[in-house]
Amino acid sequence: AKVDVGFGNTLFLRGSGAGLNWNKGTPLVCIAVDAWSLVLPAAKEPFAFKFLLNDVTWSTGKDFLAGPGDTVTVTPAF
Repeated sequence: AKVDVGFGNTLFLRGSGAGLNWNKGTPLVCIAVDAWSLVLPAAKEPFAFKFLLNDVTWSTGKDFLAGPGDTVTVTPAF
C-alpha cells in the first residue's frame, strides 16, 4: 500500500481467502514513511481484501481484488 497513515498508526488488511478474514486484521509491515507491505503465501485462488487503519477504521470505496502471485500496489483512502 502506498499511503502515509501518520506516526504511531498501523495499516491492517482484512478479507476473504489467502489466510485473511473479515473479523480480525493482519498487520502490514511499514517499509517506508508512506509504504506498507504484506506477503500472503496462502493465496491459492483470487481473493478480496480491504485496508483498515489500526484495525478499526475501514478504507473507503470497494474491496480490492488480487490473485495468487499478483503484486498489487494500491493507495487506500480513509
